[in-house]
Amino acid sequence: MSPQRLLLIALALFGTIFLFVYPLAIIWPSGWAWHAGAPHASQYFMMIVGVYATLGVFLLMASRDPQAHRSLVWFTVWSSVVHGGIMALQSMPAEPQGHLLGDVPALFLVAIVLGGLLVWSEAGQPRAA
Repeated sequence: MSPQRLLLIALALFGTIFLFVYPLAIIWPSGWAWHAGAPHASQYFMMIVGVYATLGVFLLMASRDPQAHRSLVWFTVWSSVVHGGIMALQSMPAEPQGHLLGDVPALFLVAIVLGGLLVWSEAGQPRAA
């Protein structure tokens, strides 16, 4: 399978997963929600859900033509690294360590897969002068 095709699939998969941050917090709260109680009980968490759902929709649209949406893919890569790094540091105290097994590695996985596939898909492309 070509790197371009794998990138299309990864964008569609991660876009869909980003749409399901809220249900993930219901199924596995210690790995996805950063507060006690129901996911909707936190205004902060609902804001994050809105941001990631929006990003999910745009990743799904980008999956049609990733090269035309390179900046969105790179934004997703680097914002995932930054967000994952901050959360990893915040997960070091004893209480929220479930995140070291949940959303922290998930964000690094998104960054590695999308960044790697974007670079790989561009490796065989001719460069513009």
